[in-house]
Amino acid sequence: MEDLSLHILDIAENAVRADAKTIEIIITKDEQQDLLRVEMIDDGRGMDSATLARVRDPFFTTKQKKTGLGIPLLAQAADQTGGNLAVESAPGRGTRVVVTFHWRHVDRPPMGSVTDTLLALISGHPDREYIYEEREGDRSFRFDTREVKKELDGVPIAEPDVLQAVRGLLEENVRIR
Repeated sequence: MEDLSLHILDIAENAVRADAKTIEIIITKDEQQDLLRVEMIDDGRGMDSATLARVRDPFFTTKQKKTGLGIPLLAQAADQTGGNLAVESAPGRGTRVVVTFHWRHVDRPPMGSVTDTLLALISGHPDREYIYEEREGDRSFRFDTREVKKELDGVPIAEPDVLQAVRGLLEENVRIR
């Protein structure tokens, strides 16, 4: 995966498969500290200690395929920039993935389209809740599907007109690239 947004999509899809109802994505850019931090938190089933111990192993997966490359590739991308990846999880308590990169490092993957990632998640799994927060200096932006759904008053969030409006809101406010 070339773009960080695709890694975010992969981890969020894992959370959906783990029955997460709410998935939170927080991206923080701190140019003064040369840091990009991506944090993903879900309320899914979580992982036991044996699974958690193997999460970086590319030949381990809990899915029906032979390899589980998502987290190992993300960890490798972080390591290449002098950053790191940490995963916290427990059965019944969900999972938290935090990955850091040196912002200016030549090997830092591009951010990609967070807007497209969020729209894919919302349209593909409209029954889930997504919280996206972006922090950069003194600027922050927060998007929460629970708030949007409340305003929609029963209109499905995956309706094409609603998704178009959400796209506009995200394109106007998502700035970390």
